[in-house]
Amino acid sequence: MAASVILRLQRVIRLSHGDINVVAAGVSSRSGCCWVQSSCRCFSDAADDRRTHFGFETVPEAEKAKRVYKVFENVAQKYDIMNDAMSLGIHRLWKDALLHAMHPLPGARLLDVAGGTGDIAFRFMAYIRSQQERQKHRAARPMQTSPWQDISSSYSTEDEGGPQESRAVVCDINKEMLKVGKQKADSMGISPGLLWVVGDAEELPFDDAQFDIYTIAFGIRNVTHIEQALQEAQRVLKPGGRFMCLEFSKVTNPLLARLYDAYSFQMIPVLGEVIAGDWKSYQYLVESIRKFPDQEEFKHMIEDAGFCCVRYSSFTGGVVALHSGFKL
Repeated sequence: MAASVILRLQRVIRLSHGDINVVAAGVSSRSGCCWVQSSCRCFSDAADDRRTHFGFETVPEAEKAKRVYKVFENVAQKYDIMNDAMSLGIHRLWKDALLHAMHPLPGARLLDVAGGTGDIAFRFMAYIRSQQERQKHRAARPMQTSPWQDISSSYSTEDEGGPQESRAVVCDINKEMLKVGKQKADSMGISPGLLWVVGDAEELPFDDAQFDIYTIAFGIRNVTHIEQALQEAQRVLKPGGRFMCLEFSKVTNPLLARLYDAYSFQMIPVLGEVIAGDWKSYQYLVESIRKFPDQEEFKHMIEDAGFCCVRYSSFTGGVVALHSGFKL
């Protein structure tokens, strides 16, 4: 009898310790669109003890987010130039491939997380405009032989009850990156339909089921808790919505892998120093690629977050992979 009582006491103690760890992690629960944050912060030191990688360096979890923020704050002004220099312009083809795989239709709502300077959002809006032009041309063909009254009435009907307007929301934790992106949008005259929001991929400032498509390009490897970011993607997507992630991955060809490593570690930090005046930030970026899961492992992480029909395509011998999945 005494032994069973002791066992029960030990079980209660273990469970209570488990509850303390949850509070320490700062876990929040959602009811509708409201955050319900735990009021007890007594054990927050436990979260500070957890460690993660910052490139090849091991740092406290709380420190990683600050250091990543600083990296992108430092490189924001030269970010686009460095992308062209580092990839020899090939990043543009990778992003174009993302949009062609996405094939968004007019009326789609996009959330581009870690969207920074707006490359994906700009392509999305351009793709939507081209789709709208095609639809207009198709609709105009049967009207070529129609009476002018029919043509006039069809245009008035479109104006009164047209389709939902497409919108792209660019969400990034770094204000400097968003500032550069907004300046680009204004200078290019493509601001209508674009929204710029400061937000954390691990705790998105949006209600549930708001978007048709969620994209994150070359950003998820900088997130401290990738699983949490994937769960947030699942939450903000509508049923049937699509998750798409473009990210550096695992090179499969041994010869290409050796050449890629030599170029990454010997050339990219040098380019960072020459173009952006920042060796350390680009050394981190190169190292962070090597710490990111390979194609198959990341596919399983996406499936574990609740997405279905998950698949991926590798580009440039596995230098980059595009993962895609759907929310049921």
